[in-house]
Amino acid sequence: MSELKAKIDKDHLPRHIGVIMDGNGRWAQGQGKPRVFGHHSAVEAVRATVEGCAELGVECLSLYAFSTENWSRPEMEVGALMQLLIDTIGSEMSTLLENDIRLRAIGDTTQLPEATQDALKFGIAQTAKNKGMDLILALNYSGKWDLTSAIRRIAREVEAGRLDASAITEEVIHQQLSTREFPDPELIIRTSGEHRLSNFFLWQAAYAEFYFSPVFWPEFRKPDLHAALIDFQQRERRFGQTSEQLT
Repeated sequence: MSELKAKIDKDHLPRHIGVIMDGNGRWAQGQGKPRVFGHHSAVEAVRATVEGCAELGVECLSLYAFSTENWSRPEMEVGALMQLLIDTIGSEMSTLLENDIRLRAIGDTTQLPEATQDALKFGIAQTAKNKGMDLILALNYSGKWDLTSAIRRIAREVEAGRLDASAITEEVIHQQLSTREFPDPELIIRTSGEHRLSNFFLWQAAYAEFYFSPVFWPEFRKPDLHAALIDFQQRERRFGQTSEQLT
């Protein structure tokens, strides 16, 4: 067991961790390589993070894999990302099965290429009976899309007379979000030194703790995950209360 891992209190883990995997392109360019090289190199970081969370007993891990804004990237890079998703689901299936991990997806996946959709459906079906951690891939996802979709569904319920506008609560909204099956993230990690949400979990992150790592995503490993968890466990989560009320 690593020195950092030994310091983690497994009784006070965040139930849900979200990760904004940032810095692939800049990491590759810094080495004189094309941006796509960074995406391929990031697979090891994904494996390390997934295994690290599963080993500790984290319930849910969400990876911000492809945002709605990412379609604006060069066509070749987008195509490479879609193919990488197909390849990674196939190559990492043994890791998911060995660690009892269930693959899930959020976002408008109907807009992904058909081959990518097929690979995703295959991975979800193959791991559906697993009972351990939920690995949630956010694909063609954004927080604004999630909220807009939820509001449209609620509006249709009101229009049809099945829901009174005065009955709309936070729970009603939560039940229309793509993450309704999962607890809200308690910890959000972003790599590469950037300090923003980039349209990720805008509603769900209301009370999340943020950890900004200077490490580029392709170099992120289990000790970096452990450092984030130790930092999380040193924080006081008050939810509007005072320190005195908590004690």
